[in-house]
Amino acid sequence: MTKSIVDHNDVLSLTEQELGDLLESLGAPRFRGRQLFEWLWRHDAKSYEEIQVWPRELRERLQGSYPISRLSLVQSQVATDGTTKLLLAMKDGQRVETVLLPHRYGYSVCVSSQVGCAMGCKFCASGLKGRVRQLTAGEMADQVAYGNLVLHERSSKISRIDVMGIGEPMDNFANLMRFLELVHAPAGLNLSYRHITVSTSGLVPAMQKLADSGKPVTLAVSLHAPNDALRLKLMPVNRAYPLGQLIPMCRYYAERTGRRVTFEYLLLDGVNDGEEQAHELAQLVRGFPNHVNLIPWNPVDEHPFQPSPKARVRRFQSIVQEYGISCTIRRELGQEIDAACGQLRLREEEPVSP
Repeated sequence: MTKSIVDHNDVLSLTEQELGDLLESLGAPRFRGRQLFEWLWRHDAKSYEEIQVWPRELRERLQGSYPISRLSLVQSQVATDGTTKLLLAMKDGQRVETVLLPHRYGYSVCVSSQVGCAMGCKFCASGLKGRVRQLTAGEMADQVAYGNLVLHERSSKISRIDVMGIGEPMDNFANLMRFLELVHAPAGLNLSYRHITVSTSGLVPAMQKLADSGKPVTLAVSLHAPNDALRLKLMPVNRAYPLGQLIPMCRYYAERTGRRVTFEYLLLDGVNDGEEQAHELAQLVRGFPNHVNLIPWNPVDEHPFQPSPKARVRRFQSIVQEYGISCTIRRELGQEIDAACGQLRLREEEPVSP
């Protein structure tokens, strides 16, 4: 089990084993911990009163000392294609976005890992106001649970998780690892690690820790430029971890886990979408299992860029494919809602003290 600092009054962030320890320390049978874990993640219990198989004295005792603090809905936007963006509030009033995305196989959920982001990428809405705080593992997992509540009304449920929402997951590594354990646990959401993708802007040390963790999740690297000079203009993280460190670590991840790495490449008109850059990108990433995902940019008012013309996107794709590299164009979903990550939070945000 991943070691991390966790508030043991925060029951949503505790594993089944830790809940067993907690209940045992309170003089209850250890199996009550498994029951609580199941009620939290299979039955979405919002209070201990819902656990009618427990003695009233035990329910009241935990409600007083270990309250269940679940996310609450602030606003939802639903696009005609079924894409659903949820603005969810936590107990301190801070808000995050969670997005449900329809696919042929069902729904995926895009989970946020921080309130705001410290990475400062020049094209992104999430980091415009910086990072406010980390999300706990329970707050991350509860986004998945809330998504399932929404999808229950559509006779569906979440089958894949993308930790690609607001924030840099690798900058919240301990809580990320605990979150992975929570959503993978058979007594809870029971999602395969192979159905989980974790995104990063390129925090190389944390990437190595994830590679060595034994959890075969898919790694998605936000690349967005084929050389250091351009990437540094777009992504300040490149100063600390330039491509000479990042690409070898991606190769290591693929070798260590047996999972191909996905490179996310946002196409910006006249910035990083030329034919020369397509050749440069293909030469940079070839030689190990990977996939290039080209992303049409969702405009953000605070940033000066424009989306690449569709013809140039297709030409960029064809050049990369000529090198034998798997390369697709991300399907555009939810275009009539606040599509870019962080936009809904910024638009609806009221001043909230950290």
